[in-house]
Amino acid sequence: MDTSYSCRGPVMLEEGLKKSMLNRHHWVTTILGLLFAVISCSGKNPADIRMINGRLSPCPDTPNCVCSEDEGRSSFIEPIAFNDAAEISWERAKAVIQQMGGSLKTSEDGYLRATFTTKVFRFVDDLELRMDDKKKVFHVRSASRVGHSDLGVNRRRIERLRAAFNLEQKSTNRKEKEP
Repeated sequence: MDTSYSCRGPVMLEEGLKKSMLNRHHWVTTILGLLFAVISCSGKNPADIRMINGRLSPCPDTPNCVCSEDEGRSSFIEPIAFNDAAEISWERAKAVIQQMGGSLKTSEDGYLRATFTTKVFRFVDDLELRMDDKKKVFHVRSASRVGHSDLGVNRRRIERLRAAFNLEQKSTNRKEKEP
């Protein structure tokens, strides 16, 4: 009796299932790719990102933005304090932003705008700083251009910026005190 037919049946079924799964995977990948391409092409125009009456723009009512000038709102985050001269601190902040992967777009008259691009889907987030040299703080705003929630990415970015800036500030001050 030839048993190859009975053994071949499950093999053919398995091969058919693999092809079917690959075909579904291809369609899902294609649809997701198109969806992300459409989303990536939408979002805020960088011309809309600016100061209003000497302050950073308030965050929208979506949880994908934080701003130190949004006091009393869920988007509020503490500004970043500095203790050195304003010019030195400004240059240090710019350097730290670039070290974190930010791309500086504007830096003039105590206002800075930089962008951060995510690695996988290439989403662009905007980061802004406004220097208040009298209070010795940088007001900060970080916002996603697209989507509703960023899962805390912008808040974590500002906290990483604060930590890196403070570390750099302490390191520089320690070096200056050494004989």
